[in-house]
Amino acid sequence: MDGSIEETLAAPGGAYRVLARKYRPQSFADLIGQEPMVRTLTNAFRTGRIAQAYMLTGVRGVGKTTTARILARALNYAIPGKVDRPTIDMEELGEHCAAIMEGRHIDVIEMDAASHTGIDDIREIIEASRYKPAVARYKVYIIDEVHMLSRAAFNGLLKTLEEPPEHVKFVFATTEIRKVPVTILSRCQRFDLRRIEASRLVELMRGISAKEGISIGDESMVMLARAAEGSARDSLSLLDRAIAHSSGAVEPDAVRALLGLADRGLVIDLFDDLMRGDIAAALAHLRRLYDVGADPSVVLEDLAAFTHVVTRIKLAPAAIDDDALTEEEKTRGTEFAAKLSVRVLARTWQMLLKGIEEAKEAIQPLAAADMVLVRIAHAADLPTPDEALRALKDGGGGTFRESAPASRPTGGDGGPRLAASGGGGSRIEAAARPVASAPPQPPTRLASFADLVALAGEKRDLKMKHALEHSVRVVRFEDGRIELGFTDDAGPALAGELSRRLEEWTGRRWMIVVAREAPAETIAEAKRTVRERLVDDARSDPLVAAVLARFPGAEIVDVRASGGEPPLPPPGEAPVATDDPPFDEDD
Repeated sequence: MDGSIEETLAAPGGAYRVLARKYRPQSFADLIGQEPMVRTLTNAFRTGRIAQAYMLTGVRGVGKTTTARILARALNYAIPGKVDRPTIDMEELGEHCAAIMEGRHIDVIEMDAASHTGIDDIREIIEASRYKPAVARYKVYIIDEVHMLSRAAFNGLLKTLEEPPEHVKFVFATTEIRKVPVTILSRCQRFDLRRIEASRLVELMRGISAKEGISIGDESMVMLARAAEGSARDSLSLLDRAIAHSSGAVEPDAVRALLGLADRGLVIDLFDDLMRGDIAAALAHLRRLYDVGADPSVVLEDLAAFTHVVTRIKLAPAAIDDDALTEEEKTRGTEFAAKLSVRVLARTWQMLLKGIEEAKEAIQPLAAADMVLVRIAHAADLPTPDEALRALKDGGGGTFRESAPASRPTGGDGGPRLAASGGGGSRIEAAARPVASAPPQPPTRLASFADLVALAGEKRDLKMKHALEHSVRVVRFEDGRIELGFTDDAGPALAGELSRRLEEWTGRRWMIVVAREAPAETIAEAKRTVRERLVDDARSDPLVAAVLARFPGAEIVDVRASGGEPPLPPPGEAPVATDDPPFDEDD
């Protein structure tokens, strides 16, 4: 950062300025973690493609308002006799820079939309935008938390925002980009400011601590960076608090006390207790952390964070190089990653997420956290349902060498039985209650193709039933063997699917022979032939013929009579004449 800028912006009268304000970025070179935005603006300014409006969005503390001021400074950057155009290269302090960065420039108007939400406020901006800037190159309007504007205010801004005067630029900032109307977003060049990585925040605090002459270790800075959750402003505010809290060198214990955090080593020891199923040791560790001021819900959050670390190391070994991890986390995290399965880690993660909410909402947070640890210790290494089922199918003699609390009650009714083992754990022996085996069912016999169609209906396989009726031409049918042909619209996998269904339904394998030529009709075609024949017979009846002659245009729609369905013709033969009533094609 340029020393002349720091001196110019120093607090008047030597008053103390918090670190977040004292080391506020003054140029694009000072911004950390926002390289894509800086690259885009650099190219735009160099080619003269400067937008009329910018939309900056991101979580709190990533630098939206600061970036807006830097952008206003770049638009109005000028040094008499040297620079007289917009630029992002601002190594020296320009004639407007100090006033803009301090928020007191007459042509850079900052407005908080949270307190100016109405159409009247926007109307003032619209009226004032018609006048040229007093001293600067552009009149820049910075509207913070723009999503708080009313619908009428947004609508009033649309026309001016789309076609503003040449001397006016707009810069909007918001944490709730989804609440901004699309009509506004489409008229702005949008930049999503990223959360800053913990390692970058550590570097930032390390540099500022060196300038301030503050003694602080990496462990303390890592804790502060994690608590900041990607916010540069929050990290410096926390550093300010830690310095004031310590009154000297900033020690890790002081930072933990300040943040209500648990000792990282103790959290890892607690994680170890849970994975071994040693619930007594786990509860003792939690109580120890609680006695030194750690919040129970924060302890669970730290456990979840370490579970995430172990999972990442297991699945992506390169995660071990993360500067935000302590040496102990790297070493012991690698050990756990080698021993624990993804199934165990995923289950622990889910239980911790649910437990964190329980602890936050409970009247007695410590008791709620205790019960969460009990659940995790009892379930962390239990066999999955498929493993338990596999052991039961193997005869009930399978033994899972999994950790489980020795205090768990022993099943006395044929359920899971616990046998004590060393180390405070136990092994779970899957002793299944004897189950009376059902007598084997005799294989299903099919005498005809019609029986097969009926069986498909009984099994509720309507797709197969439809295919059998409309796409299959039966040449020969025997129990266990079918010779058939297919219509042109039959699916290519129908033969294989029919074979699988027959084996599933009858309990035995069938031979499916596909004939090259199959002159027989499908069931649907046979039904249609019978129906057409019956209609022709009805039309030749003298009484029906007289009715048709008496009423020109009348048609025979169907022929109905009492009795059952006409029988289907045997495979490969023509339909048999019958006096039974017809039936619909898709019956």
